[in-house]
Amino acid sequence: MGVHSLGYVRLNSSDIDAWRRFGEEFAGLMRVDGADPDSLYFRMDHYPARLVVTPAEESSCGAVGFEVMNRRELDQLVRAVTAEGIEVSAGSAEECKERRVTGFVRFADPGGNPVELFYGPILDHVPVRTPLVSKFVTGDMGLGHVIVTAEDVEKTFDFYNRILGFVERNTAGPTYFMGCNARHHSFGIAPRPGPGRLVHLMVEAATLDDVGLALDRAYNMELPMMHTLGKHTNDKMVSFYVYSPDTYAFEFGWDGLQVTEEVPTYNITDGALWGHRFTPPPQ
Repeated sequence: MGVHSLGYVRLNSSDIDAWRRFGEEFAGLMRVDGADPDSLYFRMDHYPARLVVTPAEESSCGAVGFEVMNRRELDQLVRAVTAEGIEVSAGSAEECKERRVTGFVRFADPGGNPVELFYGPILDHVPVRTPLVSKFVTGDMGLGHVIVTAEDVEKTFDFYNRILGFVERNTAGPTYFMGCNARHHSFGIAPRPGPGRLVHLMVEAATLDDVGLALDRAYNMELPMMHTLGKHTNDKMVSFYVYSPDTYAFEFGWDGLQVTEEVPTYNITDGALWGHRFTPPPQ
């Protein structure tokens, strides 16, 4: 029992037009129609939209959606989460239809981050077309990874580890990187005062050329760079980061480490083997 993969991310944004350009022209995602005509729906593989952006007065993360295997495992996880004193509510039939899932529940994790657990994605069997990217690395490993914050990192880590079944892969000081499948990490928790928030979203492409071409697109579109091209010490991914329209860190990478057998956890003292030079966010 436990989370199978990172299924989707839902964002609320005060700049929907910037996200339309960012998602299509930079990230190379496939924009599709959805139940809400005002929202943006982006596909990257055979699944329904992995990224949904909805207009809002203030930007925020609407949900981090984790996939579970089936209805039975969702019911088991709901009982485990509820036993922690966390209120869980079921998605309505209309909300399931909009997300194109068979069933889901929502709750706030101990850090205050909005979480959805879902099962049974509804596939429309229309081939995905991402002409700017040869292919995204997803499948059983899901969308990619996200990093969120929590004021009480240890309590939040315990919840994801003990209740949702994530495995501790490594730490970087007080930051945890956690896996739920072969991808080195699908989830991370960083310390920050106040309510939890999304700080980082990663997508992985199939070739190094995909990364290089995305880097060129970022330059041509004058997207603000967060980290230059570099290679991580923990998941060995070659990647770069830009600031998204809502200043989330958006990482575009290639060749991330896959962990097929569990190995001992470890602590990293530097995030990059080379590159990844940092630039502060735009004012």
